[in-house]
Amino acid sequence: MIINSLLDTDLYKFTMMQCVLHQFPGAQVEYKFKCRNEGTDLQAVLPEIREEIENLCTLQFKPEELEYLSKLRFIKSDFVDFLELFRLNKARIEAYPAAGSKTDIEIRIKGPWLHTIMFEIPVLAIVGECYYQKFYPVPDLEEGRRRLAEKIQLIKDLPNGSPGLTISEYGTRRRFSKAWQLEVIRTLREQLGNKFVGTSNVYFAMTEGLTPLGTMAHEYLQACQALGPRLRDSQTYAFEMWAKEYRGDLGIALSDVFGMKAFLSDFDMYFCKLFDGARHDSGDPYIWGEKIIEHYRRNRCDPRTKSLIFSDMLDIPKVISLYNRFHNKINLGFGIGTNLVNDLGYSALQNVIKLVRCNGQPVAKLSDSPSKSMCEDESYLKYLREVFELDECQEAKA
Repeated sequence: MIINSLLDTDLYKFTMMQCVLHQFPGAQVEYKFKCRNEGTDLQAVLPEIREEIENLCTLQFKPEELEYLSKLRFIKSDFVDFLELFRLNKARIEAYPAAGSKTDIEIRIKGPWLHTIMFEIPVLAIVGECYYQKFYPVPDLEEGRRRLAEKIQLIKDLPNGSPGLTISEYGTRRRFSKAWQLEVIRTLREQLGNKFVGTSNVYFAMTEGLTPLGTMAHEYLQACQALGPRLRDSQTYAFEMWAKEYRGDLGIALSDVFGMKAFLSDFDMYFCKLFDGARHDSGDPYIWGEKIIEHYRRNRCDPRTKSLIFSDMLDIPKVISLYNRFHNKINLGFGIGTNLVNDLGYSALQNVIKLVRCNGQPVAKLSDSPSKSMCEDESYLKYLREVFELDECQEAKA
């Protein structure tokens, strides 16, 4: 089995799931898979993907896993009790050849949000590893180790140790394999010491004694487009419900569901003071950082008390460049995914699973990088652009 633990996923799946349990237990959702690499032959591994999904749906949380979760300061006891009974239902997910294509596949996930939210990350890991197992059955691990060593050396060579520059591993969904991800994590921990601060993967955080990292993902803010009182206030509503659930903990806000302009409009003085910082996941990171810092200043917040988390397609040279630009202005964090756990010399798959409907209503992500946007309803997109006064260039790709 590629996935043999339900902890083998990102922390923000648990933090969002707990919020769903307490705030939105009746929400119904639909997710859609998309491979951004044109012409990738995933139909060749569709039988293996289906078999691995069936295996995934047999898993339950083990007592030691529940005990680990219960010790995380923000996890509540009733949520752990719920997880003790939790299983993924294979009736909620379908994987099949895409119509009119000899290579593409469709994956659809439908059902109660509370019972489907855990599919995304392990299914993406399954699709990727099935593909790599078939087309690269004897991976060039030595090349991967050489590339990883070069990245580590770039950090070790930084002048005066560059205090405040730390990295974390965010790559479960895009990893080459689970075994390679583990080797990368262990190498980073051994070679970088306190400059490697943790992983988004809860299983490896538990087994390797690391800090699990994460707060919210796009799907949370997307779902609030349907769950809130009105669309224009959906982002504000999402932040308010998050604060209701976590009371100031897990205070990193995601900024790019409607783009930067809409985020800054909604992220007012109250949220500037309440949340610890914001996460960048699309668009120009330098422009984004400067705008956020200026926004804090306008809202009477000292940026040096806040944090910026960068997580969009990072590599070590970009991390160093961003650190040099911002380190004396604000606290920084860097989450690196694909470039750490899927850099063996092969083209990495850019697979995503995104929320497309909630309670029967279309929802959308309108990213600051249009190629990362996603929606299936053109009329809803038009309405969304009008409501948030968005530029026409921010069109989502179905």
